[in-house]
Amino acid sequence: MAKVAWIGLGVMGYPMAGHIRKKAGHDLVVYNRNAAKADAWAKEYGGKTAPTPADAARDADFVFSCVGNDTDLREVTIGPKGAFASVKTGAVFVDNTTASANVARELYQAAKSKGFAFLDAPVSGGQAGAQNGVLTVMVGGDKAAFDRAQPVIANYARMVTLIGASGAGQLTKMVNQICIAGLVEGLSEGLHFAQKAGLDVPAVMETISKGAAGSWQMENRWKTMNEGNFDFGFAVDWMRKDLAICLEEAKRNGASLPVTALVDTFYADVQKMGGSRWDTSSLIARLNRLGK
Repeated sequence: MAKVAWIGLGVMGYPMAGHIRKKAGHDLVVYNRNAAKADAWAKEYGGKTAPTPADAARDADFVFSCVGNDTDLREVTIGPKGAFASVKTGAVFVDNTTASANVARELYQAAKSKGFAFLDAPVSGGQAGAQNGVLTVMVGGDKAAFDRAQPVIANYARMVTLIGASGAGQLTKMVNQICIAGLVEGLSEGLHFAQKAGLDVPAVMETISKGAAGSWQMENRWKTMNEGNFDFGFAVDWMRKDLAICLEEAKRNGASLPVTALVDTFYADVQKMGGSRWDTSSLIARLNRLGK
């Protein structure tokens, strides 16, 4: 059993931390900005709570974080009451936040200067993947630290891969979001077209999902998209946050992302429709509004 600290109990972090406690029985201390949620987690899983990230991280062998963005991540790591003030020498800090590659490299160097390791380890699979413990985790950092942390990460993942040096995990998550953006828009347009053509949409989707057009998005989202049900899943606000990271990184590395940039504007339209918290599959709602 290892001593583990977990910082951030949102829709992803809450079940992820739970899997570490429930499956492996590790000694867990959790911190959350909303203390009531930390108390609820501790009551459900039998762990302990801490009043600050620094208190949570003290004496831990592994420290995990899963927060909102770069600003939140800096606050819980190198902020006034951040975890980096108390992480012990030789520990491994694993960050599951979807953030920029720049902040990952910054925190990697800060951790190294203090004698512990830092891994950027964003995840894919959404809320359902977190709840079911089947996330895909893409990791950047040193192999020795990865080898130590991988068995703990595996409690909430079905695939954990070391991609490369610090920042590589975040860059891979950007690739993931770029691919999803184009796929969802394509699926939205296909469904919209099928509806306008008066086709038997279920028959169409059941057929083409078994061919070259098939994808996870098609298999898992076409029914709710066809029904106009978006009150679940990965919120548009968060997707736009992720796409902004992708587009900013593309400016730095020279990548051309015309479709990603266009789809980002479509998500902005969905936000204006009141869909900030809708699932990313809600792109079809924009098309249906335009097609009236």
